[in-house]
Amino acid sequence: MRKAVAHLKKSDPVLSAIIKRIGPRCMEFGPPEFHSLAEAIIYQQLNGKAAITIFKRFAALAGEPLTPEGILKLSDEQMRSVGLSKQKSSYLKDMAERAARGELDFTRLPKMSDDEVIKHLTQVKGVGVWTAHMFLMFTLRRPNVLPTGDFGVQMAIKKHYKKRKLPKPEQMEKIAKPWEPYRSIACWYLWRSLDVKTM
Repeated sequence: MRKAVAHLKKSDPVLSAIIKRIGPRCMEFGPPEFHSLAEAIIYQQLNGKAAITIFKRFAALAGEPLTPEGILKLSDEQMRSVGLSKQKSSYLKDMAERAARGELDFTRLPKMSDDEVIKHLTQVKGVGVWTAHMFLMFTLRRPNVLPTGDFGVQMAIKKHYKKRKLPKPEQMEKIAKPWEPYRSIACWYLWRSLDVKTM
């Protein structure tokens, strides 16, 4: 992290100012396994508190850490009773079935390239590129991911790089060029910059 921060400060004055304001912090990572991806699916399109509540209720039913067997033993009614939509329940079931059949193999992910991981994870219903990007960053600890579809990163770039509109992916790629090979860490600081009150 120290090496990444030094590189980012040197390569981008805008980011340097953000890092100075936020100070040295550590990214938190989860283990690269079935449980983490199931959690990511539950958290999609929900705000923090609601997501945590639903996740806790679901984990209490299915067992923690979440496993394919734990999810597959639940009925649709049980899944709905904890606040999961019909759509999300079907995503979790699809993921559990694929893992049980061996199509979705978490032990292979650390050896795969970023693009291969995205392809492997997005075979699951409800797992899009954004979820795969988050998995790469926060569970596989890949340092150079740029989630161009992330609203928070778009907002932060618009704000700090004085853009009139939310940036398009190609604009983001261009701005992020100097951040390589630490684009994940740069994005993490951009997210944090939206949480920190500025004078």
